[in-house]
Amino acid sequence: MFRGSSSHTLDNKGRFSIPARFKEDIRASGSDALMISSLDGCLVAYPLEEWFKIEEHILSLSEKSESMRRFRRLFVGGAHECPCDKQGRVLIPPDLRSKAALEKEIMLVGVLNHFEIWSQGKYAEEVEKMEIDLQQAEVRNEIAKLRL
Repeated sequence: MFRGSSSHTLDNKGRFSIPARFKEDIRASGSDALMISSLDGCLVAYPLEEWFKIEEHILSLSEKSESMRRFRRLFVGGAHECPCDKQGRVLIPPDLRSKAALEKEIMLVGVLNHFEIWSQGKYAEEVEKMEIDLQQAEVRNEIAKLRL
């Protein structure tokens, strides 16, 4: 499971180093590659085994609405298989870097079965939004259901 967050730097080619704690989870899926797509203003990175579960689930849904077709087109159609190199780095393709406004400084955020890749500025904004949301009773009640 992917947990925790850390700041990283993209090199000139658009590569970042996978933290050791994430490498174990990626290798546990039987491959050194990730499937990366864009969602919610960031990139989402899944080990291949987890990605294949998502694809199967999407295929099993009977929902054929226009918005679901559009989502599948953008989320699955925009995904890239990104292998880890021998130094444990992953190259993020230019179109994905552009979609998430990734430049030099990035944040990796573990979200259990995947991790997110954020520009540091956008992630700071996301944290601020959550702090504001926590002031709302409805949000606090939803979080309380987690029994934290």
